Amino acid sequence: MGIDLGTTFSAVARVDEFGKPVVLPNRDGETLTASVVFFDGEQPLVGTMAKRSIVSSPLDVAQFVKRAMGDPSWRFETSRGTPYRPEEISALVLKRLKEDAERLLGAKVTDAVVTVPAYFGDAARRATIDAGTIAGLRVRRILNEPTAAALAYGLDGLVSGTVVVYDLGGGTFDVTALRIEDGDFRVLATHGDRNLGGFDFDNLLMRLLDERFVAAGGPSLLADDTTEAVLREKAELAKHTLTTVERTRVALAAHGFTHTVPLTRADFEDTASALLSRTRDITELVVEEAGLTWHGVDRILLAGGATRMPMVRRMLERVSGLTPDASANPDEIVALGAATLAQLLATDTDDGDGTASGMSTVAAPTVSGMRPVIRDVTSHGLGELVHKRGTRSTENRVIIPRNSPVPAEWSRVFHTRFDDQPAIRTSITEGDDTDPAHVRIIGQEDIEVPPYPKGAPFETTLAYDENQIIFVKVKDVTADSVVGTFEILYAQNLDGDQLARSAMRISAISPL
Repeated sequence: MGIDLGTTFSAVARVDEFGKPVVLPNRDGETLTASVVFFDGEQPLVGTMAKRSIVSSPLDVAQFVKRAMGDPSWRFETSRGTPYRPEEISALVLKRLKEDAERLLGAKVTDAVVTVPAYFGDAARRATIDAGTIAGLRVRRILNEPTAAALAYGLDGLVSGTVVVYDLGGGTFDVTALRIEDGDFRVLATHGDRNLGGFDFDNLLMRLLDERFVAAGGPSLLADDTTEAVLREKAELAKHTLTTVERTRVALAAHGFTHTVPLTRADFEDTASALLSRTRDITELVVEEAGLTWHGVDRILLAGGATRMPMVRRMLERVSGLTPDASANPDEIVALGAATLAQLLATDTDDGDGTASGMSTVAAPTVSGMRPVIRDVTSHGLGELVHKRGTRSTENRVIIPRNSPVPAEWSRVFHTRFDDQPAIRTSITEGDDTDPAHVRIIGQEDIEVPPYPKGAPFETTLAYDENQIIFVKVKDVTADSVVGTFEILYAQNLDGDQLARSAMRISAISPL
């Protein structure tokens, strides 16, 4: 299966018997499943019915959890006091998608390719894999969402050349520049913001509506969980309405006061101009980092439901001189790309039992008769904290620059500071700045080394796999021997025991 695990909606897809990726409808006949979990007592409910419960039971509804993936401090606590980590909430959404696919196909689903924002770091990627494991899925690959979209767009062979994917989803934003030629999908550069999406546009619209409601004499709708939940529903509906018409009216009520707020598309666009500018700046940065100008870009591809906003398409046309390609359903295109890669992996490793993916008898998709090849890049630089020569201050030395092809393996030599130094501290960072204050330490190990004179050379090798998971090796250059290896394991990610307990907890829950 290919799964788009979204902030607001998720989708599951497979490649059919004709070699075409298709989105599978859920048990309610919908191709999109709301990424919302409602806890009715201790029994979770996922999807549309959970979303409808937000107004009546706001304290028992978990939503927008994707933004918390990899965050060690985030917990959702039900009204009964039961805590859940973000991996567990996401696992419930994945469990629902898995169950719906199995109902439709009449076969077990065990393997999946799951998409993530290109700008997700290592902790969030690992958390996504953990969520799949908890849900009973083997996550064969983590695939960047813009790359998945490009793969789906390019399957018919009609999209080739240099393209820019602008992916504005419910909660995250990514831009990726790729070159597509004869089935080869080579990423040139990628950038994004994991905290920018349709959710943020909704928040601005909510504040605008609330200000007008208060100005008319009403109480603030943001002061109460229930009225805020109603306001969010109204704002989402108004945003969708203003996609097709220039003006609308929003009926609001609270504590006996009612008022209808007039709202125009121009009002919304003026309020959201700063957010739109952030997406523009990131888009132009990606074009620059890819070594391109807009004259060298053949097509702009759209992904993510928020790209339906007219201001997005006008902005892209204005800065690029190109009409964005809106030929695909932006809500489904990422899942279709994930399904394509899932089928490619299934045909590589099919064991013949027909259960690995539910698709083992289907031929791999091709582009103009050629098997697609995906060449992605790193979304963050990786480095190591080192002491500046002759000082006690540290700096970040980038070893693998951002936008390096993956899999990637780069090395750099560092030197000991003291005679007979007993150990070296290897502090691995995520980020591109030389200032340690502007990067994140993602892994740290103290490695014992032989006693050498000051200045002894040691080589640190960092490696990214295809999921952009990080591995570290430290080599004693003098002895030509490896003195330490480790995989980056964040304290905030689940360890083996925690993962097993979470998997048992979720598997014990009745079908969703």
